[in-house]
Amino acid sequence: MDRISSIAEQALASPASSISAPPQGAGNKVVKVAVSTVPWLIIGGLLWAGLFIKPQAVGGTVQPPVIERRDHFFGVAAGPAGGVWVAGSGGKIVALDGAGRAERLPTPTTQTLQDIAVWDAQHAVAVGNDGVVLVTADGGKDWKVVEGIPRSGVANKLTRVRVAAGGRAIATGEMGALLLSEDYGASWKRLRDEEDVAWNDAAMLPGGRIVVVGEFGRILLSGDGGTSWQTPASPVESSLMAVAFRDAGEGVAVGLEGMVLVTHDGGAHWTKAAVDARDHLFDIAWDEANRRWLGAGALGGWVSADAEAAAWRAGRLDERDLAWHTRVLPAGKEAWFAGASIGRWDGQRWAALGH
Repeated sequence: MDRISSIAEQALASPASSISAPPQGAGNKVVKVAVSTVPWLIIGGLLWAGLFIKPQAVGGTVQPPVIERRDHFFGVAAGPAGGVWVAGSGGKIVALDGAGRAERLPTPTTQTLQDIAVWDAQHAVAVGNDGVVLVTADGGKDWKVVEGIPRSGVANKLTRVRVAAGGRAIATGEMGALLLSEDYGASWKRLRDEEDVAWNDAAMLPGGRIVVVGEFGRILLSGDGGTSWQTPASPVESSLMAVAFRDAGEGVAVGLEGMVLVTHDGGAHWTKAAVDARDHLFDIAWDEANRRWLGAGALGGWVSADAEAAAWRAGRLDERDLAWHTRVLPAGKEAWFAGASIGRWDGQRWAALGH
């Protein structure tokens, strides 16, 4: 509009002898035509900009943290190079060092992983929903899905995996899943036929002895590596969620409603321990460094006992953090707890990561 006004002013200031008088109304028409073209020029400019000017990114891409608040980690194992590995939602496997720094290991699944176990510096295995089994043979750099896992037509969640020397492993889960591998997880076979019960954990003892615990207080015992089975009497009907042994004879099983069972003969006989706990217990571990039993459960709860599993105590990691934990892993003077949150506990202070 400034340019149009300037042209009009020059025309009015010129001598009459040098400029022919325009027809009446011609000046107004020029102004109207010029003004009417301005919107089209603006629209054309915007179209040109939209077609030919590409927006440029400003700054770097924001990367989500390795451990997010929505993550749940159901399994934890000592890492082959120190620290720990945790496995959980979305197929995540995360390596944590002693300072709590996290590195996500690449995995080929988005199925939630329920547990993880490590044989040595190279070999590890993880199991999870829909019968997924992952193995690595290079220290976690590459993971692959194992094919040919025995499956049920009803349900296939694998909830726990335990490993032993020589590449042996046992995985437990829904619909009577009790699977054995003897080649670092490369292949698996059933130890028992499919049945309508969830086996929640298994312990492999010297001499081929296997102890299994599951729903409704059920216990299995094999003395020959799973060829034949016995069913020891159980003093409880609550589901047993985990079992651990400190040697060939002394063992502890824990379960729902704060149940704790103790055996002194390798799982043949069990007695109910006196524990001041009512919340669900999901895991139990033998802490060799501190010569104690340590368990984890709901509402931030823990239980602990002496080596003989005779005197039990119970408490909470932090009264302000009532998260549930499905795994506990003793690590020197501390212990890792994994579940709705993951963190370390030194007996007094609870330090959660990523929350």
